[in-house]
Amino acid sequence: MKKFPDFVPPTKVSYLINQGPTLHLRRCMLQVADDPSQEWTFDKEEIRIGSMEDNDIVLADDTVSRYHCRIIQDDTSYILVDNASTNGTFVNKVRVREAFLKPGCTIGVGQSQLKFNAREEEVQIVPSRADRCAGLIGGNSKMREIYSIIEKIAPTATTVVIDGETGTGKEVVAQAIHSLSPRSRNELVVFDCGAVPPNLIESELFGHEKGSFTGAMMSREGLFELADGGTLFLDELGELPIDLQPKLLRVLESREVRRVGGAKAQKVDVRIIAATNRNLEDEVRAGRFRQDLFYRLSVVRLHLPSLHARADDIPLLVNHFLEHGSYNRQPNGQRRASAFSREAMIALQNYPWPGNVRELVNVVERAVSFCEQSTIELSDLPDYIRTAKAPPREAAPVHKRASSVPAAASLAAQPPPTPEELLAVGITFKDAKERWVTTFERDYILQMLRRNNGNISHAARHADIDRKYFRKLMKKYDIEAAGTDDDDAATE
Repeated sequence: MKKFPDFVPPTKVSYLINQGPTLHLRRCMLQVADDPSQEWTFDKEEIRIGSMEDNDIVLADDTVSRYHCRIIQDDTSYILVDNASTNGTFVNKVRVREAFLKPGCTIGVGQSQLKFNAREEEVQIVPSRADRCAGLIGGNSKMREIYSIIEKIAPTATTVVIDGETGTGKEVVAQAIHSLSPRSRNELVVFDCGAVPPNLIESELFGHEKGSFTGAMMSREGLFELADGGTLFLDELGELPIDLQPKLLRVLESREVRRVGGAKAQKVDVRIIAATNRNLEDEVRAGRFRQDLFYRLSVVRLHLPSLHARADDIPLLVNHFLEHGSYNRQPNGQRRASAFSREAMIALQNYPWPGNVRELVNVVERAVSFCEQSTIELSDLPDYIRTAKAPPREAAPVHKRASSVPAAASLAAQPPPTPEELLAVGITFKDAKERWVTTFERDYILQMLRRNNGNISHAARHADIDRKYFRKLMKKYDIEAAGTDDDDAATE
């Protein structure tokens, strides 16, 4: 455990090579100045101090009000708030209504004196033993690591960014974090940054006053105000226009919002959870996302694995969908289909699932509508799933000079499904576009490596792509090259 005398360290997750994720958990400690043996340690979002028994710290002091004050955890600070107490709250003998706490300061509550400190504790993340967490389902080790992280960070006020491919369940993760937090008594407000016209996003987020623009017939609260005391989930954060990003940053820094056309800012108490299927580091380098906003948001980052990377979870997910899906209920309440046949389940696990869990839900619903018996057979699945070949279970090691052909180039590329097939399983335009982009990127990288005999540097040069980004695409699609990389070889 480390002590930081000059600043309050944020809760964060770090991923180290050859190690699992490590959670750097921020803890607040309070000590009675005259009796150091009386000590409390918290990692929660809000600490209540007073004379009533339902406070987190109960002080048997006649000069202490029933609910005297509270300490609120922000991303990188602790804030002391006086609850209109009779005898006041003091920081280093100065009476305050609201004040930032510095480690080592003294808090005066009535006649009681408390020493404040903050520490950082490194916690090695051990995968949870459970195969589900709130609305998340899956026993894969990566998912169970995420469960452990969620359970640790949910009680805090830490800002979280969730990244991963479309359809992996980022909103479900946000719902899990909210439901396990003290804010669950208030709303989780969801805003899709890519679903609202750019000229309306500011009004949606921050609200507007009557007459502030054409069509503003009345004053309206923004989503930050609606989420006050709860959580605001910003989906598809990478779609947020660059000109609005400084305004979002200002709200995150000041915790105040000013409506469009308004003259006065007002305080908001909102936890931010954001999600994106884009690589924000690449967006920052391309100038499409502000670096300061990126660092302000990326306190804790969670990466959701694709369904292809956790195919062992498919039976568990499918059984859950069959049990709880309304489409699988007959008028008498009985289930239409009770299980998938062995052949059908193997086909599901062999398919690469570019649309991830969202696509799996659609396929299960389609299969239920096509099946005529209680067991869903292989013939009830779409053609493109029945004909999918088994993915490689383990990537072959890279042998730089062993062969002139990329190892993954020998794999048959999956042809993209036709529009008719996409419509048959209810794929939206956005998801269909994502699938086509995914198919193009994978096939393009494979073909470019094949033309250049597996040489990554030459392939990247001919594609006019930065070599590091070319390697990222290879890693994204589990492509291994067996040729020589001149740039790497030169450093050996």
